[in-house]
Amino acid sequence: MGARRRAREYALQMLYQAEASGVPMQEVAASFWGDREIPQDVRAFAERLASGTVGAQHESDALLTGSLENWRLERLAIVDRNILRLAVYEFLHEPETPPIVVIDEAIELARRFGGEDSWQFTNGILDAVRKKLEAAGTLRR
Repeated sequence: MGARRRAREYALQMLYQAEASGVPMQEVAASFWGDREIPQDVRAFAERLASGTVGAQHESDALLTGSLENWRLERLAIVDRNILRLAVYEFLHEPETPPIVVIDEAIELARRFGGEDSWQFTNGILDAVRKKLEAAGTLRR
């Protein structure tokens, strides 16, 4: 598994832990690594993604809410909601990652950590968000 995919998995785990426990991301990140031997580049990218996702949550949630048909963001499973938030953060704030890669990586996270149909749901929502961002000229590439 590639370093960036592993970092996304760690970021998702930190996001899940922060939301489920109500502990601030800064505290979650400080305790998350424990005695794990993680390469510094993986750790740094994971922390940047997790912290950035939390920092951009209002922006991401607004975009996601506008793309969810017959769903409310707060009713989604914590894992699914945070996969979507993480991907929207990458769309907006990690311009070196192509949008199709962001979607593919989110789908893989959903396959691994989400429910049976999470990957399909994730694909549909993120594709809709991507199209909106491209149409508005706000998807930086």
